[in-house]
Amino acid sequence: MILGIGSDLCDIRRIEKVIARHGARFIDRVFTDTEKSKAEGRATRIETYAKRFAAKEACAKALGTGFRRGVFFRDLGVVNLPSGRPTMRLTGGALARLTAITPPGFETRIDVSLTDEYPIAQAFVVISAVPTSGPESLPDRG
Repeated sequence: MILGIGSDLCDIRRIEKVIARHGARFIDRVFTDTEKSKAEGRATRIETYAKRFAAKEACAKALGTGFRRGVFFRDLGVVNLPSGRPTMRLTGGALARLTAITPPGFETRIDVSLTDEYPIAQAFVVISAVPTSGPESLPDRG
């Protein structure tokens, strides 16, 4: 079942201006170490930051809180699974909100789609609840 959907568009030029003006202070305040490492290792550094900024906004919308009620930018981090598929790692207030909206007997899955076409970066986030795997979630075959 879908628990939340969020999308966001981000002007790459805006992120570029903020980074030019505030540099590491902005980057350290908004992005996780994993996100910084990913962006700094790419030729498209600014676009990478812009997509991740959009993903944070989209995820905050999907949680139903935006950036209030204890949810902060660094509580939402884009990570890649071994397959390369992007997802979100939540901590702090964002994780608390995710836990609160997850029904008993379910675990969450966060699907993320990122794209950019200069000057726009876009992110789409879907938070789903899937039955917890284990004996209690298997159908009765008796």
